[in-house]
Amino acid sequence: MDQSTVLIISDEAEFSSAVTGRWQAERSVPSFTLMRGDLCQDLDPETFDAAIVGGVRARILPKALHALEPAGKPVLLICDDSQALRKVRERHPRSLVLRQSEGWLDAAVLLLTELLRGRDTLARLAHAERENAFLQRQAALGGYMLEMRHTLNNSLTSVLGNSELLLLEAGAFSAETRSQIETIRNMSLRMHEILQRFSSLEKEMRVVEKQEARETSAKRRSAAAGR
Repeated sequence: MDQSTVLIISDEAEFSSAVTGRWQAERSVPSFTLMRGDLCQDLDPETFDAAIVGGVRARILPKALHALEPAGKPVLLICDDSQALRKVRERHPRSLVLRQSEGWLDAAVLLLTELLRGRDTLARLAHAERENAFLQRQAALGGYMLEMRHTLNNSLTSVLGNSELLLLEAGAFSAETRSQIETIRNMSLRMHEILQRFSSLEKEMRVVEKQEARETSAKRRSAAAGR
């Protein structure tokens, strides 16, 4: 996955510096976007993965939190005002609140790191589910093609055979008509070759499946013998 981006909303340069500086001690460091509280209107949710808010003026804080809500991203508020914390919990229940007391930096970095890791895991899971759904559709289509290849091959054999018979009737058709019949024959041959390749692929897949089954069985026996 791409590097995560943390949006830091603060009116205090010291707050932003403390957060970014503390995060440098971690193994995984996200990229940061810094923004003042009065500028975070009409935020693009695609530009950040989580937000941390702190050191924002009391009159600006509700607007900043309101602007973050539509994005649906994790939001962590750092605050030491008990009244403000209570209002945030009431009006913005989805925002996480952390009191700005001793050790808040470590707690904030740890919490946001886990939140970002969780979002990354969910994104990977969603991608895997989409890939699995695509493969299932492809498998269903491939299964249908394998089931119908005999019927289609029989139809092609009939078309090919009749076109060959028509071409044997010298002088029975104009040059233009003979050219069209030859095209039908040639395209039938090409489709027949494709169907033959389907059959070859099916045989190859069966050989691979049998080989994998033998290897799995051998590993199980080896594991059982080693107990």
